[in-house]
Amino acid sequence: MFGKDKKQLVYIGSDHAAFEAKEDMRKYYEEKGYDVTDLGCFNTDSCDYPDYAREVGEKVLEHEGAYGVLICGTGIGMSMASNRLQGIRAVLATDEHYAEMGRNHNNANVLCMGSRTTDIELMKKISDKFLATEFAGEERHIRRVDKMDG
Repeated sequence: MFGKDKKQLVYIGSDHAAFEAKEDMRKYYEEKGYDVTDLGCFNTDSCDYPDYAREVGEKVLEHEGAYGVLICGTGIGMSMASNRLQGIRAVLATDEHYAEMGRNHNNANVLCMGSRTTDIELMKKISDKFLATEFAGEERHIRRVDKMDG
């Protein structure tokens, strides 16, 4: 959770290819007690994933300690687009280990997944690992993250 009385902030977004997966994950986060904000898309009409990657990334940067979750067909486009924002460290996670290492070693603040490559039950496990893992905070990891954000 986030702070003593506040819920952890999670901003979620997808493109049309992942609309249904995003809806499932949004409901999952709400059931788990997260403070979830859905930034779209809101239907299966064709749309451009960079728009949603930017919106989620900007919200994560505005709210210290918040996380973003982005889902598209493969997760590749969302991870590429979101990592263009200074201060966003997005990890494309295809399993729990990637999610854990992205948080633990790289202080990732955005999780990207693919709806066409990862089933919803695995997405839930990946998300749980990502949101539960703390940044190691060791000097070598801090130094490396600072170089990315510099």
